Amino acid sequence: MQILDSEVVAENLPWNALVDQLERAFAGGIVTPPRHHHAVERQDGEATMLLMPAWEDKGKQPGYLGVKMVNVFPQNANHGMPAISGVYLLSDGATGQPLACIDGSELTRRRTAAASALAARYLAREDAETLVVVGTGKLAPMLIEAHASVRPIRRVVVYGRNLSKAEDLARSYSGYNKGQAAFESVTATDNLASVVPEADIVSAATLSTKPMIQGEWLKPGTHLDLVGAFRKDMRETDSECVARSDVFVDSYAGAKGEAGDLHFAVNDGVFDMEQIQAELSELASGARTGRADDDAITLFKSVGVSLEDLAAAILVWENYSSSSKQGKA
Repeated sequence: MQILDSEVVAENLPWNALVDQLERAFAGGIVTPPRHHHAVERQDGEATMLLMPAWEDKGKQPGYLGVKMVNVFPQNANHGMPAISGVYLLSDGATGQPLACIDGSELTRRRTAAASALAARYLAREDAETLVVVGTGKLAPMLIEAHASVRPIRRVVVYGRNLSKAEDLARSYSGYNKGQAAFESVTATDNLASVVPEADIVSAATLSTKPMIQGEWLKPGTHLDLVGAFRKDMRETDSECVARSDVFVDSYAGAKGEAGDLHFAVNDGVFDMEQIQAELSELASGARTGRADDDAITLFKSVGVSLEDLAAAILVWENYSSSSKQGKA
């Protein structure tokens, strides 16, 4: 069994290929049982352990199966450690034999950002140029790169409560080449209200339990990408954001079970889960359409789907195996 670290994962998950891989996976062919969600009590606060299985459904001989274990320890920030860590075990679907133990943190942040980019293919305006990223954690740089791979982003603004961290992240992307041309500007702010009204895409990745983005700030045509809050008691937007938006999700089951932003809006009486327009599988398969018109405000809420991990793990494994064979030739 191969052990594939974060560098190998990053090298073998180019954005365009990963977004395409997720699109194929969401279109069908992968079985995704409900994920196991366990609260872990600790003296310094509550942590969370997630177990996410999935396998390819190809008749009697599926190609791959796997499971990811993710640990979410928010209190790690107090010790200068990542809040999220994990591993992915990929196995042969025909024999059950383990193939690779893959760095789960890098896999997670890249597949999460790629799912947001896939949603943006259907939901963000094709001429979206201004991206506001809310948060400065490990997901933030991935969201910058992923969105820039599917839309002609020219201006990026990074928001952080700690302005110094936001400035550091912005500075690291000042000369980033997104495949066609470098960004015209990458700046930082600690005043979210001043930048959201000009954004074409607002991508939030935080562990917030209080609304940060206000619905009154959104201009017609804005696309909201909410990937952070993953429990019912967590939220990144106020209820007006949800009420003003055409709402899409990565999966109905995940949204109804864990999407705090939507549950708060339901409790406030401004939204009903039946108003969800579509899940990603319906967009990818063509069963339903995305953005209605240029003035529509769209909202994509993701909490994570295990097929994303399996699809990404397969791509890592096959690209790694192919390059290894070429290296030996």
